[in-house]
Amino acid sequence: MSATGLEEHSCVTPNCGGKAKLRCPNCVKLGILEGSYFCSQDCFKSHWPEHKKLHGQAKSSTSTNESAENYNPWPGFHFTGKLRPYPITARRTVPPNIRRPDYADDPRGRSKSEEGEKSSSSTIVVLTDEEQDILRDTCKIGRIVLDEAARSLRVGMTTDEIDRIVHECCIDNECYPSPLNYYEFPKSCCTSVNEIICHGIPDLRPLHDGDILNIDISVYKNGFHSDLNETFLIGNVDQKSRDLVRTAYECLEKAMEMVRPGTKYRDVGTVIQKHATANNCSVVRSYCGHGIHKLFHCAPNIPHYAKNKAIGIMKAGHSFSIEPMINAGSWRDILWNDNWTSATEDGQRSAQFEHTFLVTDTGYEILTARSSGQPWFLDGNNIS
Repeated sequence: MSATGLEEHSCVTPNCGGKAKLRCPNCVKLGILEGSYFCSQDCFKSHWPEHKKLHGQAKSSTSTNESAENYNPWPGFHFTGKLRPYPITARRTVPPNIRRPDYADDPRGRSKSEEGEKSSSSTIVVLTDEEQDILRDTCKIGRIVLDEAARSLRVGMTTDEIDRIVHECCIDNECYPSPLNYYEFPKSCCTSVNEIICHGIPDLRPLHDGDILNIDISVYKNGFHSDLNETFLIGNVDQKSRDLVRTAYECLEKAMEMVRPGTKYRDVGTVIQKHATANNCSVVRSYCGHGIHKLFHCAPNIPHYAKNKAIGIMKAGHSFSIEPMINAGSWRDILWNDNWTSATEDGQRSAQFEHTFLVTDTGYEILTARSSGQPWFLDGNNIS
């Protein structure tokens, strides 16, 4: 096995997670980047029955002269835009010493704690001072992870590589990547490209010059989740897409101004839709902001569109995400056959930004704020 250029990789053998010291030589020959790293010959041998499937997939593609661009797991499915699914690598593992949410090892990824909360009560939890401090720390780590992914972005890298960076950063910070196995989601973050609204699954598609990309990060540590996302400009992005991304961020800014004790949760969507409409954009209605703390998703629900029927009034100690999804065209969405990836109905692009907020006595804290106070796309750094 090869032993070069391994310093930043982890062993892919389930329940190991040790630092990689070896790489499968067949993977090197076949050009397989992900899923090829191991800490020892013993791990390599124990994982061989599963690992060799990657070789079979690569050889099959070569023998039939079928490129990844032509991969289609759902013949006959109507895609609304140009984006297509690419092959997905094996699920990454989390060392057993890292505390896990209740769904992490469930065969169907069910969160029984969330399901129990939804069936018994719609009460919005008021966090204690101690719980607020734990949530703050978890949100800081979420920001660290997203920034680590952002620094790596370049034209040509795959979204699966982004997932690897996110996963390993979570492990380095001794936290669990919240999306992993959540109702069977197969990866450690969501990567939504161009017309994908949300919940895109990282795969082997390389980023293209001119793409826009949303990276959605959630981490779990000390019994609490955090949630944040940003949309990034990849290379030379057209002006219409740049305007869309800016509008999406401004919609979140408008929503921020509403966060304070006494605000009705249903009113947040009014200011978001007003700004989106003024900029010739639409607001997705299928997904909403949500409470977040010990549970990944819980009360309150915070729709991002006007004339919604959200219940509740903001109080000090409430914690939640606001994450408006803004489309260049129709607000309607369609779901891919993976049961996760949500795309725009008309194939036009979508952008999104998200923070986790804590309501204070006088206003709010942005628990997932970047140190500069602004998102990456406003830094003027072109990702090439």
